[in-house]
Amino acid sequence: MMKTIKINDRVIGENYAPYIIAELSANHNGSLETAFKIIHQAKLNGADAIKLQTYTPDTLTLNSNNDDFVIKGTLWEGKTLYQLYAEAYTPWEWHKPLFDYARELDITIFSSPFDRTAVDLLEDLNAPAYKIASFEAVDLPLIKYVAATGKPMIISTGMADKEEIAEAVQAAYDGGCKELAILHCVSGYPAPAEDYNLRTIQDMASSFNIPVGLSDHTLDNTTAIASVVLGASIIEKHFTLDRNGGGPDDSFSLEPEGLKQLCVGAKTAWQALGQVDYGRKSSEQGNAQFRRSLYFVKDMKAGDVIDETCIRSVRPGFGLAPKFYDEILGKTLVQDVKKNTATRLELLK
Repeated sequence: MMKTIKINDRVIGENYAPYIIAELSANHNGSLETAFKIIHQAKLNGADAIKLQTYTPDTLTLNSNNDDFVIKGTLWEGKTLYQLYAEAYTPWEWHKPLFDYARELDITIFSSPFDRTAVDLLEDLNAPAYKIASFEAVDLPLIKYVAATGKPMIISTGMADKEEIAEAVQAAYDGGCKELAILHCVSGYPAPAEDYNLRTIQDMASSFNIPVGLSDHTLDNTTAIASVVLGASIIEKHFTLDRNGGGPDDSFSLEPEGLKQLCVGAKTAWQALGQVDYGRKSSEQGNAQFRRSLYFVKDMKAGDVIDETCIRSVRPGFGLAPKFYDEILGKTLVQDVKKNTATRLELLK
């Protein structure tokens, strides 16, 4: 049986509605007030959790202009890593008021730590869970350090091959993690839907026997909702107030209405999965009149023999099914019947 995890009493797994994480990331654009508003909108529009990223430029990279540190071929072309992270990070002194506000609104809040000092900060705030970002999935010492907290952990797997994913999973277990989930991810910003190969989700689930979700960087909700049908039990999307806000992540993030549609659509897709069931559904009960069945088309007496002039396959569906047509021919009636009466076995000899 597939394992589950639990974050703040919310069970996450294949038999539960998808867990929707709104990623705040850099979309506060340097404003604590904006960060508060994003958390509020995440709650209003149905997200289960809001997620931060906990780093500073100095905990994530080196302040260097060397060619290795200059970003090329992405949305952030030409900036150094240090410049990007200085613009994007969430100040550590914001974390407590953001955690307090989310708890006041009753929406789960946790974060992605990028080094040990970040884990220590989040432990002081009693974070209920941890997320390992895709680019940190190869940082096995960090994964083990997070695992030692005993909290549930979600690991994103963008850029990681199957062997690296297995190493990350093993590191989590080696560190003492008891509740683990992984997210299929494509680390493009934005990423085209055709890069996602969502069938990978099923392989990940069968290979690791833990909840699998999707970290989705496409521009709409189609890929995320489709992933639910393939077994995704967690969906993470970047979330902003305004896609045109000009921040580092705004352009590929969902706005409030998009988040609302994701939450509704993902839950609907999960509900539609159901189980194998060929029986008549409650919504079909009133439509039996639109099926075909066999009816008598003339008045007949007890003892009459039924021939092709006596019965027809017509709507409604309250008589014997048309498959009994040949079987009924040649049978004798045991009582009188009126024209337009449904055929029944007990009328026949």
